[in-house]
Amino acid sequence: QVLLEESGGGSVQAGESLTLSCKGSGYPTNFFYMAWFRQAPDNSREGVAVIDVVGGATYSDSVRGRFTVSRNNAAYTVYLQMNDLKPEDTAMYYCAADRNVIHLESSDRIAHWGQGTQVTVSS
Repeated sequence: QVLLEESGGGSVQAGESLTLSCKGSGYPTNFFYMAWFRQAPDNSREGVAVIDVVGGATYSDSVRGRFTVSRNNAAYTVYLQMNDLKPEDTAMYYCAADRNVIHLESSDRIAHWGQGTQVTVSS
């Protein structure tokens, strides 16, 4: 089994930064595509960022230029550095992993998910 554990969420004010972490265990996730998705209070879901095995990244339009996804394969960990946070970034952030390519536009068939970590951004 593949287990994903997110951490780093919290409550911040607009303009501040947070870094989320997602550590994989049970299987070496360095062989996996990793991604971050978020679900906002209105229940809308958005793909945030995807990173491939060698560090190539894709971002949603809403976070590009503010967020950076990276990974440390030796530690089986993926990160999401979030800068200049805005109230509209408030959401539950979920880490996802799959041996196959992950597309931000569709999360229905992603194999593995974490439990999520809450990010709340106040004005």
